[in-house]
Amino acid sequence: MTLDPNALDTRDLYTCLSTAVAPRPIAFASTVDAEGRINLSPFSYFNVFSTTPPILVFSPIRRGRDGSAKDTLNNVHAVPEVVINIVNYAMVEQMSLTSTEYPTGVNEFEKGGFTPLASDCVRPPRVKESPVSFECRVDQVIPLGDGGGAGNLVVARVVRIHIDESVLDDKGQLDTRKLDLVARMGGNDYCRATPANLFEIPKPLRTLGQGVDQLPAHIRESTVLTGNNLGRLGNLEKLPDENLRREVGEWPEVIAARETGTEALHRLAQQYLEAGQTEEALAVLLHAAP
Repeated sequence: MTLDPNALDTRDLYTCLSTAVAPRPIAFASTVDAEGRINLSPFSYFNVFSTTPPILVFSPIRRGRDGSAKDTLNNVHAVPEVVINIVNYAMVEQMSLTSTEYPTGVNEFEKGGFTPLASDCVRPPRVKESPVSFECRVDQVIPLGDGGGAGNLVVARVVRIHIDESVLDDKGQLDTRKLDLVARMGGNDYCRATPANLFEIPKPLRTLGQGVDQLPAHIRESTVLTGNNLGRLGNLEKLPDENLRREVGEWPEVIAARETGTEALHRLAQQYLEAGQTEEALAVLLHAAP
């Protein structure tokens, strides 16, 4: 199926975009208006865009029914400051409640049962229950349209960071597993970054991966190995040396698999890949060469 976004109504286009482009982190944004009234609202069109300077960007989209601006957008125009509070599992239901379209002037801290804490550098308060909060000054607001569903990029420069020490590891760094973050999916769905759902991939930052194209054809064209398997093999800088190939070739399980055939060797190599023994896995695969 191929779609023309210009032929879709706003609701259908939003459903497609927000379901396909996921999971998305959530900016739980606290702002104040010119009269000092507090607003707290979540936005999943959000991410970090720069380290130096530290820039976070989120986008309050205009209401689909009439194109009107939400309170958060009006507030950052009136008072260009925002605190972006990070959402974890312990607060996700309360956060969702604050997305209710309460009338202007209603304090969502109270509606959601959150505790406001005074910020150091900006006027909006931060959320005590959030594991990490970023005090920000708004550098600019970039409108992307004026109709229903149009986004507005709020470019927010971080001036203070507050971290709950309970989510730090023994080195004083943020610990992903302790943060227990949630992210927005499509519809009513969310996902949770639990330890069981986390996995590591070696990053090719200090090495130059040889690439999938440098693997022998019988490996690239394997009916057993997955795309992820090939990506992991291609991340190695080079093929295993002769010593490792010879050593692996003497392993009993490799000898047995070699007697069975190429597919058996590929399945054995896949087991080594799943165990994180990438070089050994590639050495096994080289014994399947025709």
